[in-house]
Amino acid sequence: MYINVDNGGTFTDFWAFDAERKFRVKTRTTPHDLSECLFEGLRLLSEDIYRKPDIGRLLADTKYIRYSTTQGTNALVQRKGPRIGLILASKATATEMREGDSETAEMFETLIGDRIEVMDPVVLEEAAQDDDLIGAQVMEVVNRLTARGANRIVVSFGSGRAEKALQRLAARRFPQHLLGTVPILKTSDVTADPDRARATWTAVLNAFLHPAMERFLFNTDNRLKAMNFSAPLLVFRNDGLAGRVAKTPAIKTYGSGPEGGVCGAVALAGAHGYDHLVTVDVGGTTTDFGVVDKGQAVRHAFGKLETVGVSIPMSDLRSIGVGGGSVIRADSGEIKVGPQSVGAAPGPACFGFGGTQATITDVKLLKGVIDPDHYFGGRMQLDRKRAEAAILRDIAEPLGLDLAAAVDAAEDAWVKAVAQHLSRYMTPETVLGAFGGAGPFSICAVAEAVGAKRIIVPSMAAVFSASGIGESDIGHRYDDLLTGPDSPEAAQARIAALLARARQDMFAEGFALDDCTLAWTLTTGDAPAQKIAGDDVATTLTKLAPGSSVLELVASYSLGHNHRTNGTTASEPIKPRGKRTVRFSGGKDDTVPLYLVDDLRAGMTASGPAIIEDAYFTLPVLPGWTFAVTPAGDIELTYR
Repeated sequence: MYINVDNGGTFTDFWAFDAERKFRVKTRTTPHDLSECLFEGLRLLSEDIYRKPDIGRLLADTKYIRYSTTQGTNALVQRKGPRIGLILASKATATEMREGDSETAEMFETLIGDRIEVMDPVVLEEAAQDDDLIGAQVMEVVNRLTARGANRIVVSFGSGRAEKALQRLAARRFPQHLLGTVPILKTSDVTADPDRARATWTAVLNAFLHPAMERFLFNTDNRLKAMNFSAPLLVFRNDGLAGRVAKTPAIKTYGSGPEGGVCGAVALAGAHGYDHLVTVDVGGTTTDFGVVDKGQAVRHAFGKLETVGVSIPMSDLRSIGVGGGSVIRADSGEIKVGPQSVGAAPGPACFGFGGTQATITDVKLLKGVIDPDHYFGGRMQLDRKRAEAAILRDIAEPLGLDLAAAVDAAEDAWVKAVAQHLSRYMTPETVLGAFGGAGPFSICAVAEAVGAKRIIVPSMAAVFSASGIGESDIGHRYDDLLTGPDSPEAAQARIAALLARARQDMFAEGFALDDCTLAWTLTTGDAPAQKIAGDDVATTLTKLAPGSSVLELVASYSLGHNHRTNGTTASEPIKPRGKRTVRFSGGKDDTVPLYLVDDLRAGMTASGPAIIEDAYFTLPVLPGWTFAVTPAGDIELTYR
């Protein structure tokens, strides 16, 4: 059994599979203790599999757990982390780091502020290990930074040798075994990127995220071990690979959940032959857009964390603060959506957990789309009166509308908020892939707003990012900075050094390097990475043009992946399970057929208006749309 977990801001999704079976569950995320929702999900999974709760048996039957967490993302969004001090070769680097929009400047002031010192890297490179004069200068610099509140220090010189020398001199005066000693971290340990500002930001963000991630992930790993889980917890990363906690840089956990959706979308596009698939992943807090073009996820050699460029490859993901739990309210005579979210606690007003603000979930309940008695797999009942009170207070009364008009206006505003960001990705061939618990909610209306004619809703839409994590392998990335062509001897030495690092790490993961897949790329400037065949790496390095380039090695071992099985083809026409009275935006109440996902079989087709309901998502099919069930159980919609 393989278990894949996507820990989102509102819900935590689980996708488990073996050679023959597939299981899924969702739990409410517990932000006060993320391990609580993890183990609750494992309990629910075991109940589904064995017909009674038995986490111990489930763990005994599980080969690997691949886990994605929002812990790092939340820490950065909330700016909760250590105060970072910087030691640079020049204050010009700090000036470059501040450049950009106001959000970048705000992040710099919050994380770093005035905690900046300058030292000459040449002096450090030439210093002896016992150089008391230079050692005293290092001590003074560190003391000044700690006096200004730094409790982690990042050194960024562009010279790994100088950074190592400073770290060594500091260690003689600030022994690491003493309480209160401030960790000094080298940028060269994190990246070989020659762009000094970008490399420094990468090291700063890694240092900022590290404490929270370390505590949570190691504690979770240890708790699993205490329950006799023999395999290490694998952390799914934003580069599409997974690895044990001890081998995972904290920065690579940021945004890893949406990356799972992109991994799943690549498999989905390949299965259906889509040339251009744009994902619309709607969770409780955000909507994330990603792109699969001609079978490949669109990726950037240098990604972004919020507005800050970093030295790690990331998918072209754009996140907006519009989700199923985003607050909808009247403000200055118009309706605003997000970016504030009610999250899992207290949740939308209709949840009845103390939330009082209106959301799209409340809107869909009042429009009749959601069955209040069978929400969230039947484990939650929704309160219509609370939803009405929230929309009357926050939207209807401020705008002078009746309840029905306010509900329609709120949905229109939500659709517009998503569509205005989605439109930048559209081409005539674009297919929209809708997933996440709230992804199918308004996808037909969103598609009409951006001119899309085709939609795919995966059979596992509600846990699609978790299922996408099930497409990942164990692997690690290594890079090295080149400043021009190598001699043949230097090229061989450089390759050998990267292979030695990969061999050590993959051995720690439990695999021989000879059993792994190796991929080499070369990146020059901001140009796309160039793939290099293994036998051609040395020759390529000897023929480089002058200037900075980064050589990267990816070593990976293939794990068990999702298996897309074709269901039985329908031998009879689709039959509705019942009817539901709904009101589509701007229209009157209409009684439409209700189809349950569990009843759908390959080849079944029907036309809207209709409602398709799953245990964890609801898909309103608007008038003018036709849907068909694919052999794998996905729902394909076409606009007439």
